[in-house]
Amino acid sequence: MQPFVLESPAVRLEVPGPADVDAIVEACQDPVLQRFTTVPAPYSRADAQFFLERIVDHGWATGREATWGLRGPGSSLLLGVVSVRLGTRDIGFWTTPAARGRGLMTAAVRLVADWALGDAGLDQLHWEGYVGNDASAAVARRCGFTYTGVGPGMHPGRDGARPLCWKARLRPGDEHFPKQGWPDLTGGVGDPPREWPRADGVDDSARQPQGAPRLPEDS
Repeated sequence: MQPFVLESPAVRLEVPGPADVDAIVEACQDPVLQRFTTVPAPYSRADAQFFLERIVDHGWATGREATWGLRGPGSSLLLGVVSVRLGTRDIGFWTTPAARGRGLMTAAVRLVADWALGDAGLDQLHWEGYVGNDASAAVARRCGFTYTGVGPGMHPGRDGARPLCWKARLRPGDEHFPKQGWPDLTGGVGDPPREWPRADGVDDSARQPQGAPRLPEDS
C-alpha cells in the first residue's frame, strides 16, 4: 500500500519520516502520554527510529497498518500521530502536549475514519483507551463512536497483560456527532480508574500487535 496524504482545512496528515525524530522523542517524554500508551519508557532516538522504520514504513509496505503524522495546514511541525491497524480494525492516536485542546485530533480522526470505513473497506472501526483516559475518549465520542463498555484491551501493555480499556465502535453510515451512553468524562488524569459496564458485542480476541502500540491520547 502506497502512503498518501489526508487533509482538511484544519489538519494535514502525511507519513512521518526522519525529520520528525526529534519531535517524536520530545513528545514521548510526556508523563501523560507514557501513562496512557505503551511507548517505551524512557524513550530514546533509537525508539523513534524503530517506530519509523519498523512500524510506519513496514506497516505501509505490507498494508497492515496505515500511520500518519498530524500537522497544521502549511506547517511541517509534527503535532501527533494517528494510525489504523487494518487487521484488527482499530484506531490509535496521540498528540503533543502543546497541541492538545485545539480540536486537531478530532479533525484528524474524522478524516482517517472516513477513509477506513470508505476506501479501505472496513465494516467497522474500533477505538479503545485505558480506563481513565478521558481525553482520548472525548475525541472518539466527538467523532461519533458508540460506547460499548469496558473490557480487556485488544493489545498487551508493557507488562504483557491486557489492560482494562473503555471501548467504542464506529460503523459506515454512523453520524459524526456525540452519542449517548458514554462514561462521565469530566475526571482528571490524576483521578483513580473508574469501572463501567462490560463491553457488549466487542471482539476481544487476543491478537498480538502487528506493529506500534496503541497511542490513545488527545484532548
